Amino acid sequence: METQQTKGFWRRMAPALTLVVLAPMLAEVLPGATRTSALFVLPVEMGVWGCGALLIRAAVRHWRLGWRNMLLLSFALALAEEFVIQQSSLAPMVIQIVKGAPYARAFGVNWVYLLWALGYETVFVVFLPVALAELIFRDRREKPWLSKAGLGGAVLYFAVACFFAWFTWTQIARPKVFHVPAYVPPALTIEIGLAAIALLVLAAIGPARRLIARKVRPSMPPPPLIAGAFALIAAVLWYGLVLLGFNLRPDFPVPVAAAGGILLGLLVLIAFPRWAAHPNWRDAHAFAVIAGALTGSMGVGFIGFIGASPVDLYGKIVFDALALVLLIMLAVRLRRPAGGAGPSQSRS
Repeated sequence: METQQTKGFWRRMAPALTLVVLAPMLAEVLPGATRTSALFVLPVEMGVWGCGALLIRAAVRHWRLGWRNMLLLSFALALAEEFVIQQSSLAPMVIQIVKGAPYARAFGVNWVYLLWALGYETVFVVFLPVALAELIFRDRREKPWLSKAGLGGAVLYFAVACFFAWFTWTQIARPKVFHVPAYVPPALTIEIGLAAIALLVLAAIGPARRLIARKVRPSMPPPPLIAGAFALIAAVLWYGLVLLGFNLRPDFPVPVAAAGGILLGLLVLIAFPRWAAHPNWRDAHAFAVIAGALTGSMGVGFIGFIGASPVDLYGKIVFDALALVLLIMLAVRLRRPAGGAGPSQSRS
C-alpha cells in the first residue's frame, strides 16, 4: 500500500519526470524519427534529451534567467549531440534519398543537416517540452523542479545515457544496421565542437549571464490561432531542410537552402519572444504554438513512412492520435484558471 510519503515524493517529482519523457516524445517518437520497432532506445533518449532539457530548465530557473540563456544552452546541447555524442552532422549520412555525392558536405561537416539539427533540437527537445510541461503544471512553472539529489541524479543519468547513445549509434547502428563504415571524426573537429559548447555554456550561465538575460521589447501577439498556424507552417518548412540534408534534391542550391533556413530561424527568434513578452500573451497562445508546431511535425513526418513496415506506420498513427487526444484534454483543462498561476509565462 502506497504511503503518504511516497505519494508526496511522486507528486514533487511529477513535473521533472514529465519533462524527461516529453522531450524525446516530442522530438523523436511523435514525428517518427524513433519508430515503434526501435522504442527500446527510449530510455537512452530520455537520458540525453529529457535530462538535458531538465538540466537546462533547472539552470534557467535557478539563476532566474531568460529565453536567450535557454537558447544558448539548447544550442550547446544540440552541438553536443551533433559533434560529440552521435556525431550525425560530422559523419557521412547513413540515409541518402537520392544516391550520389553528399549534400552540402564540406570540411567534414554536413552543413544543411547541422543547421536543421540546431534549430529542430533547440525547439523540439528543449523549448516546446519545457513550455508544455509548464502548462501541465501551471501552479509550479515558476519553481525549480529539482532538489540537490535530483540534480545529481539527472546529471548522472545524462552522462551515462550520452555514453550509451554514442556507443550504440557509432559502434553498432552505423556498421551493423545501416551497413556503413564506422566513422571517426578528426580530433580537431571534436575539439572545435567542445570549445563551442563551452563558450555557449559560459555565455549562458557565466559572469555575463545577466546581460544575456535582458528583456526584449514586447510586441502585440496575434490571436492564438494565428500564432499556432505560424508555428505549424514553420515546423513543416523546417522539415524541408532535413530532406535536403538526406539528399532529396542534390541539385538544389546550397546557399538558397542555408539562407532560407537562417531566415526562417530569425523570423521565429524575432517574433515569438516579443509576443511572449507582451502582457496580452496568455496560456492559450503558448498552447496554440505548442499544438501547431507538434501537429506540423507529426503530419509532415509521415513522408518518411512511405513504404514503412505496418508496425511502424500504425504505431506512429496510434502515438500521434493519442498525443492529439491528450492535447485536447489539456486545452479543456487550460480553460479553467490555475490556482496561483499568472496568465502567462516568464516575460524575460
